[in-house]
Amino acid sequence: MGYVYLAIAILGEIFATSLLKSSEGFTKWLPSAGVILGYGTAFYCLSLALKTLPLGLSYAIWSGVGTAFTAILGFLVWREKLSVAGVIGIILIIAGVALLNLTNKGHA
Repeated sequence: MGYVYLAIAILGEIFATSLLKSSEGFTKWLPSAGVILGYGTAFYCLSLALKTLPLGLSYAIWSGVGTAFTAILGFLVWREKLSVAGVIGIILIIAGVALLNLTNKGHA
């Protein structure tokens, strides 16, 4: 169940972060409400995931996957530039999270 909560936490974080730009500094109420709801869901589900999963592994997955997907959404939705170095960085983040997950013996 820990990984289910972690997946929901990741989705909540990606959702909230993607709405930050459209909230325009919390001046638009609907995207701002989505940011608050998304981060609230993310942190609550992350806390539930930590009942059974190790902290370091969970946070690495949560932040790494969230960062990678948010960068991709920025490229796709907001038409932000993504350099070769940025793509390599995203690949390294995903590889690092995968490596940490494969080598971690502390799973519950």
